Amino acid sequence: MLENNLYIKSYVSIENGKVSVDGNPAFESSVKNVSDFLKEGLRHFAIQYPKYFKMDNLSKLAFLGSELLLKDNPEPQTALLFANSSSSLDTDVTYQESIADKANYFPSPAVFVYTLPNICLGEISIRHQLKTENSFFIFGAFNADFFVGYAQNLIETGKAKNVLCGWTELYKEDYKAFFYVVSSEGKTEHTKQNIEHIYKY
Repeated sequence: MLENNLYIKSYVSIENGKVSVDGNPAFESSVKNVSDFLKEGLRHFAIQYPKYFKMDNLSKLAFLGSELLLKDNPEPQTALLFANSSSSLDTDVTYQESIADKANYFPSPAVFVYTLPNICLGEISIRHQLKTENSFFIFGAFNADFFVGYAQNLIETGKAKNVLCGWTELYKEDYKAFFYVVSSEGKTEHTKQNIEHIYKY
């Protein structure tokens, strides 16, 4: 078993119109609409990816956070380990509204494709050409124990060199995202206590 030799290489937090990288402010917007905020964030960081604008908000949130961590860490053996508490409910509601009115029945394939939360992992994998393991789990609340154990297992068993962990909670205008890269390099040990501390602050 590996003991105390996995680290949090870098991390990103997105909440309340703010983006921080490794605890330092990186972007802030006064817009209240989450979709507008996510578009502003992409432009602020000069990320060129037209397909972003076709994604649902959950995928945009996951894509933006992961992009800030992976653009300077091009390790192809990076596994993706994500979770949230509301699954794809934000998009599910939008899709349900498109089929609820029989007089105006218009089921959109472009919306339907995002009615699974793990679609955001596919978007990230395509962007960074990742062919490693990826999983999306649903929990009632952020679960640091789970991330520690699962990420360690992926690296111990040789399934990945790095693991990008992400909590991507979004429903309507409420959102909170936290992403970090687990690696054999870094200054902060990958422990439950350290993860919870960074997640809260």
